[in-house]
Order: sequence, then structure tokens, then C-alpha cells
Amino acid sequence: MIKIGLAGVGHLGKIHLKLLKEISDFELVGFYDPSLEVANKIKQEFGIEPFGSLEDMLLEVDAVDIVTPTLSHYEIASKALRRFKHVFIEKPVTETVEEAKLLLRLCEEADVKAQVGHVERFNPAFKAAVEHIAQPMFIECHRLAQFNPRGTDVSVILDLMIHDIDIILSVVRSGVKKINASGVSVISDTPDIANARIEFDNGCVANLTASRISMKNMRKTRFFQRDAYISIDFLEKKSEIIKLHEITGTPDPFAPVIELGNGKPSRQIEVIHPEVIPNNAIKEELESFAYSILNNTPEAISLEEATNALTVAHAIMEKLRLAGVNSD
Repeated sequence: MIKIGLAGVGHLGKIHLKLLKEISDFELVGFYDPSLEVANKIKQEFGIEPFGSLEDMLLEVDAVDIVTPTLSHYEIASKALRRFKHVFIEKPVTETVEEAKLLLRLCEEADVKAQVGHVERFNPAFKAAVEHIAQPMFIECHRLAQFNPRGTDVSVILDLMIHDIDIILSVVRSGVKKINASGVSVISDTPDIANARIEFDNGCVANLTASRISMKNMRKTRFFQRDAYISIDFLEKKSEIIKLHEITGTPDPFAPVIELGNGKPSRQIEVIHPEVIPNNAIKEELESFAYSILNNTPEAISLEEATNALTVAHAIMEKLRLAGVNSD
């Protein structure tokens, strides 16, 4: 069993606390939060004793789950890694790429596991559809959210778009060739709505839109590839795959047929709605973290992958800065 401590018990941290108590591979030793008021509330609600300092908690655990504001990720994770503790870090991994690279080096030196909470990889709709995604050449993402003061300590790129950047990098697996971006700061001091166009070395193009000032919530991604279109609704947990097949033998009388003309063979349209198996994505990612520790297997989302996503995110933010949009 892995002795784990939780750093940060805000909105998301409280969710992690509940789930860590449910996962049999973890023994939740306790938690640390710099706010005494918050720590006492959690103590009263869950009957778990808080640690007086992060250092005290690190002395008692094998691993630490970091669910604090992004600005503190590096400080906490670096202290844990220097004490040879496994770490789970909520996304984005750190505030800066330089900090992420330093954590990579510390993790290698400590020879421990470090996983990053890009939870959409565990979204059941994505899991159901990912096996159908093969060399997409155009990707379109819309991640829109109603305004919530939580998360405004960073730009909408690191708050929301980072999810889609990670998803895209996990399926395209090609170097980034060019990035263009535009955005606007409406409510906060950093971009609240942004659009980015990423061109990859293999010819794939991804168009991403993220907003935290929308009237409704939306989290949809569409993948276009040769002979197939894949649509994933991360919010509604639905997937749809539309494929084109050359007709061989007797065609399905209920499937639409496309006549291409000019002597080209007709194509039949196949619509697939893969089974989406409900899950608790946060619990599943934490379980995968425990599995990687206990079985010495690669992490589901490694520090290196998270660093790559953060690098692209910062490249987008730099484009916005050069365009006169505050993206600090």
C-alpha cells in the first residue's frame, strides 16, 4: 500500500481527498493546506488530521498528490522529488517550461514516478473513440466555459486550452511546425478567449478555441482523417465515428452510398457509436498513478508529455503577447 499525502484541499483538492480514501492501493496519511481556516474545515468534515507544514507531511509519505494553484506546483513538487517521493501534479504541470524541465531532471535523478493530471485522457468518450483515430489531418476543438473566478490566476490557455493541446499531441505525434494565435482579455488580466492554429510537420492542422466567458459550456473535438470523421463530446460523454468504405459484394441496404463518378468506385457510409463506459475519470487517473508505482510501469501521462503540452501552450501565449494581448 502506498502512503500518500495531499497538498491543497480547495475545490478540486477536496474531490481528490474523497477519492484517495476510496482507492485501496492508497493509504491517505493526511493533507496540508497553507490556510488554517480551510484545513480546520476539512478536518471537521472528514476527520483527517492536517499536517502543520509540507515538510512534516513529506516525512510520513511515499507519494504526494499536488492539487494547489499552478503557481505553487514547482515549489511543492521539487521538494517532494528531492525527498524521493512519487508525485501526482494537477495540470498544467508548472507555470513555466523551465520549471517543468527542472522537475524532469529531478524526477530522473530520484528515479520515482511523476504523473500529471490531464484528466481528459481518461474521459470515457475519448477512450471509446481513440482507437479509431489514425493520422488525423485536421482537428477542430471548442472548449467553452461559463465564467468562474477559479482558474483566472492563469490565462485561458493554461486553464482550458491545455486539455486539448495534450489530447492533440497524444494522437498526432509529430513535431510542431508553426503556431498562430489570437485572443482577448475581457474580464481578467490574461486572455479569457483565444484561438490557436497549430501546424504539424506531418501536415496535420489543429484549430483550437477556448473561452471562459461563454454563455454555455461546450467541450467538443472533431478529427478528420482519410475516409473517416470522428466527433467526441467530452462534456456529454458521447462519440461518433463516420467512415467511408469501398463497396465490395452486396451493399448494406440501410447504409447511405456516395457515388463519386468519373469511374471511381462508390463508397458506403458507416456510422459507429462506440460504447462509452461510464467512469470517474479523476479516480481512474489516480488509480493509474498507483498502478505505475506498484508495478514500475510508465505513467499514463508523463512529465515529459506534460512538458511538451506546456511548451506548445507557452508558444501560443507568446504569439498572443506579440499581438499585444496580455498573456503573463
